[in-house]
Amino acid sequence: MAYKIAVGSSDEVKVDLKFGEVEEFLIYEIEGREAGLVEKRKVFSSDSNSSGSSEDKAGSSDDQGCGGNDLGCGGSNPGCSGNGQGCSGPKDVTEKIEVIKDCRAVLCKKVGFQAQKQFEKKAISVFDIECDIKDALDKISFYYDRIDKRQSLRK
Repeated sequence: MAYKIAVGSSDEVKVDLKFGEVEEFLIYEIEGREAGLVEKRKVFSSDSNSSGSSEDKAGSSDDQGCGGNDLGCGGSNPGCSGNGQGCSGPKDVTEKIEVIKDCRAVLCKKVGFQAQKQFEKKAISVFDIECDIKDALDKISFYYDRIDKRQSLRK
């Protein structure tokens, strides 16, 4: 059975982006142990100010998924102060997850707590890793292949 995995990468070689930094997910389809890139999905934000160079200000030190809006980041406003809502609140996290809701797993350098809880609700596995995409997909496809074979034996 084929399934999809979303990857956060800046160079299409390494898993090296935090979930909040991803502007475009690489979508790989896995069939058995074989993986292939099938598409790239842009992340659209409802806030037009949340993309562009300002993302580095907020996204680089925050693992909760700041969308680049630096209002409240490190200030008295709750924004990125550790409450798990990111700079623009949980809506940005939910919208980003909707883009990859058909995937079985997501691979990013870091996925914050708020996003992890949302992925859990949708039964999408989260892997916080930083390595070559090929290595990551090999290991994850091996893992899922074993799980799927065990489940098929139980039926």
